[in-house]
Amino acid sequence: MGIKEESIRLRPAKPEFEEGLKFAHYLDQAAEGFFRAMLGPDSETILASAFIDSDNSLSYEHVIFAEIDKKTVGMSSSFSEQQQRKFSDEPLQRAAKKNAIRLKLLRILFSPVWRILETIPEGDYYIQGIAIDPEFRGRGIGSLLMDDIESRAKAGGFSRLSLDVSAKNDGATRLYKRLGMVESSTWPSSKILPTVFIRMSKYL
Repeated sequence: MGIKEESIRLRPAKPEFEEGLKFAHYLDQAAEGFFRAMLGPDSETILASAFIDSDNSLSYEHVIFAEIDKKTVGMSSSFSEQQQRKFSDEPLQRAAKKNAIRLKLLRILFSPVWRILETIPEGDYYIQGIAIDPEFRGRGIGSLLMDDIESRAKAGGFSRLSLDVSAKNDGATRLYKRLGMVESSTWPSSKILPTVFIRMSKYL
């Protein structure tokens, strides 16, 4: 039996550490463990610390949680290209503490990946991630989160959504296609090298 749409509540995230831990869990799920690989076993604590700060890509300011009967079952994180250009790395560097050197070294090592992830087309509204608990997937929560993102993007005067997804993440790619996103480019664009990321977009 499916969940009635009206029983799903969307709400803005609050600048609280516990909410940050939820966000970190969902974000790493959406990114297939990318942040744990970058930040190590303390990744959720580090992300939660950056979450409660402002003016960065991991901030609570950009996060919406989905709830059913007061239980968090999913989240979305999104922001505009204009916002992204003003973001600071300082909150994440402060949160990383003893892992800050590791983070800097990995950012240098994987600089091509960071560049593509941080290069948002001018005027786009960027979806950093949508994640839903496995037991609640297929019940319309992703569609509600996407509808909310679209509404906020339109209200801000944006005409296109964009996101990046791992080429290996077939489940996420199917979800985004179901939500109206289409493949617009791949990275690397070489016909010889295997695709690592797929950029998807949707005109509003």
